[in-house]
Amino acid sequence: MEYPRRVFLHLVGAAAVPAFARIAEAQPIVLRRTRMLIPLAPGGAVDVYAKLVADQLAKTLHRTVIIEHKPGGSGNIGMQYVAHEPADGNLILVATQGMTEINPIAYADTRWSLADFIPLIRGVQAPLVLVANPAIPAKTLEELLAWIRKNRGKLAYSSFGAGRSSHFLGFLFNQRFGLDLTHLPSKGGSAQAADLVANHTLFGFAQLQPTLSLIREKKLNAIAVTSPERWRVLPDVPSFAELGQPDFNATIWFGLMLRAGTPQAIVDTTLAAAKAAHDDPGVRAKLEAQGFDIPGETGPAFAAEIRSQAAHWARLVAASGFHGEAGGGG
Repeated sequence: MEYPRRVFLHLVGAAAVPAFARIAEAQPIVLRRTRMLIPLAPGGAVDVYAKLVADQLAKTLHRTVIIEHKPGGSGNIGMQYVAHEPADGNLILVATQGMTEINPIAYADTRWSLADFIPLIRGVQAPLVLVANPAIPAKTLEELLAWIRKNRGKLAYSSFGAGRSSHFLGFLFNQRFGLDLTHLPSKGGSAQAADLVANHTLFGFAQLQPTLSLIREKKLNAIAVTSPERWRVLPDVPSFAELGQPDFNATIWFGLMLRAGTPQAIVDTTLAAAKAAHDDPGVRAKLEAQGFDIPGETGPAFAAEIRSQAAHWARLVAASGFHGEAGGGG
């Protein structure tokens, strides 16, 4: 009697069981849905990135990818949540530069550490841009500094949140040039851009994504960018390094991580899908239109860069005297 192929495979006996077990271990993420968690409130630049990548991951993995938000504590609450979830590959963390490079230093009471995560891929990156409301008669760094000095003791610098990179770059700006500024944080990048346009704050280091259209519409003046060289989407704006201030070099990034302890086969499968998603021409075109570059740095190189940059931010955090509470805020 001849059996159909599927029946034959079922009957091959105990010798075949280990092979099927290995396949099941290697591909459990295909059998269930994937959740992608953003530890920030909805509506920010990270949402654009996550949506594009999630849609492409769903196609590659042949499964549903659901985006969730768990804001609080500048990302710490979401990081803590992922750190205590099962290491089965079914929950992907959307991490950021601030969460990984700054939070472990700035927040002493975090209930997670970088050792709780496996860095998969640094998906997108961009510099910050020092912007000023057109009410300030300044379009260059020297003009801005001169205007601030004429109004010494009356002004505040803007950031997109206390304990974030724009906060500490603003601190460095104040300290480096002796400007006597106070710090006025907003609640996220989009809120900061709105505050700057509405004259609630007048200048500060901002994310490129929520301010790019405002710069192009002349609603904000771009003074300098924090990339080592001029950024491709703002070719007429100098970099701080070009202006003799390389200490202001800084890059924000969004990327993907998994829970530490995830089986290597699952890590490899998820990483391959993540690479494919970031390499997709349509995804790349949309991300680049937002002002992002797509470095695609993965694995050990990605982890090493996080450690290197964390040491840089540690000096600024210490100098500022900032101490945040990981359990609250947004």
